Amino acid sequence: MLRGMNRNLWRYFCVAKDDVIEVEGKVVDTMPNAMFTVELENGHQILATVSGKIRKNYIRILAGDRVTVEMSPYDLTRGRITYRFK
Repeated sequence: MLRGMNRNLWRYFCVAKDDVIEVEGKVVDTMPNAMFTVELENGHQILATVSGKIRKNYIRILAGDRVTVEMSPYDLTRGRITYRFK
């Protein structure tokens, strides 16, 4: 890897924010280590984890909550929960 490069800068070059796919879904099941099964609007189920800002602010996510999920175009079976609707 590149030694002197900042990790955030490295992530920026790997997956730009423009490449992220944002979809809404509903949390179906909770799993250990802050992992969730989320059913998307189109009916697909994916495995999603919680983003750092949600962890930092102690936002609780339960089964049945509506959430926004960011997905990479390279792996459409996994995602990151970025927002919980009220």
